[in-house]
Amino acid sequence: MTAKTGMLSRRIVLGGALTAVATSGFAPALAALRAATPAQTTGPFYPAVKPLDDDNDLTLVRGRDGRAAGKPIEVAGRVTDRQGRPVRAAVVEIWQCNAFGRYHHPRDARDAPLDPYFQGHGRNVTDEAGAYRFRTIQPPPYPASANWMRPAHIHFAVAGPGFEPLVTQMYFAGDPHLERDYVFNSIRDPAARASVVVTLRPPSAAPGGPAVATAAFDIVLPVAR
Repeated sequence: MTAKTGMLSRRIVLGGALTAVATSGFAPALAALRAATPAQTTGPFYPAVKPLDDDNDLTLVRGRDGRAAGKPIEVAGRVTDRQGRPVRAAVVEIWQCNAFGRYHHPRDARDAPLDPYFQGHGRNVTDEAGAYRFRTIQPPPYPASANWMRPAHIHFAVAGPGFEPLVTQMYFAGDPHLERDYVFNSIRDPAARASVVVTLRPPSAAPGGPAVATAAFDIVLPVAR
């Protein structure tokens, strides 16, 4: 499903919901609903083959004695429905380029090195509170074409029991490439755009490991099946 198709289908469903609420006299209840996290394109580099070590720490690869290049970060948040209720047992996937701007994908032929210590893709399942967590590296911007720089971003795919799957992207505040990015600006609503931009908190020392900056990214799933 493309981002455009997904956005259109949600407009149709939400439009029907608006009409039903308005005609039934429960319009005030609509104000309590949270806006769904906007859908974005999956992009061309969703992993063709998932890594064997497919956990929620992308900075280490099991069986290899090394750590991924780049600035380590932790991204954590909650997956909820539009009423704010936690979505338990949701599968959250992330994938992104490495510290050199290259994906672990056969179609990414950019002149940038691969990182044998970077997992590239991760998977986590939400707990009873709908919470998930990943450790990864802060991705850099990279050239998508001769005149288009993609801002730093991490791809997310979320599938929750009883909900339509969601694919989106998370961006970083202060990135100068956001203003001209076609994908980011395909989200027309300013509030919806702001909802997929995170601010990195200053790093704190971790016992026995590197200092890690953190970001909070909550995800609101669209409509139930």
